Amino acid sequence: MLLIPCPWCGPRPQTDFTYGGDGTVVRPAEDAPQAAWADFVFVRDNPMGPHRELWHHSAGCRRWLVVERDTVTHDITGSFKPGEVPS
Repeated sequence: MLLIPCPWCGPRPQTDFTYGGDGTVVRPAEDAPQAAWADFVFVRDNPMGPHRELWHHSAGCRRWLVVERDTVTHDITGSFKPGEVPS
């Protein structure tokens, strides 16, 4: 089981969270072509190694957070609030 460090609540078990998807995907503009929206919804990379993901603390503070996790080893190297730039 993963131990995810919530920026608000501290470390909590993975079962308290819901995976929210790739944390690096940028939403297209409202007037973007349909092809850009299709790519946004359906096309995803499957990276190996360190990656940023969105997680929802559904059984805790109910806030969204960004988790840095290695997709090969599942090691979590950190987490931060959405919109924050980690140092």
